Amino acid sequence: MSGTDPVVTLRPLRRRDAHAWRDARRRNAAWLSPWDATVPPGGDARPTTFKTLVRRLSRAARRGTTYPFVIEVDGRFAGQVSINNIVRGSAQFASVGYWIDQQFAGRGVMPRAVAMAVDHCFFTARLHRLEICIRPENTNSLRVVEKLGIREVGYAPRFLHIDGDWRDHRIFAVTREEAPRGLLARLEESGGDASAAPS
Repeated sequence: MSGTDPVVTLRPLRRRDAHAWRDARRRNAAWLSPWDATVPPGGDARPTTFKTLVRRLSRAARRGTTYPFVIEVDGRFAGQVSINNIVRGSAQFASVGYWIDQQFAGRGVMPRAVAMAVDHCFFTARLHRLEICIRPENTNSLRVVEKLGIREVGYAPRFLHIDGDWRDHRIFAVTREEAPRGLLARLEESGGDASAAPS
């Protein structure tokens, strides 16, 4: 990382993030809404307060089924990376979701944050496989997995309810064997674009 690169850190989501979280979501509503999960018809569409969200995520984190991380850039709230649907037993698997404030986009923040979260899962939580599912139209998110050198493993028609309808997703996955020293090391060795590095 050069001296001009932003300092990216991850930490748990907290109640005191309420103002920064709400402000980021409000300012970025148009930027994020095409990629945000929505409740399908017949589902529980009651609005969730930030306090309720943090309480629910904290309970899930204590149970070990979710790891909700805040992304900070130079000490400022910049978005989230969440490790969801953690399955133990013979699977040792989880899925990764993320969003970023548009003002921090295009600076290499999200690939670094995702790499840090995946490395936490591999080396601290001892998970084996992480999966990222992305709408085919989401070119920004596709660039994240491309920069990290995460391979595409499948396609899921009408996979998740996003922006008001069931949407197709491309599926990307990485196992611990594929990144023995971690995704962050791979990203840094490749100069910020693991897809360009020799395999």
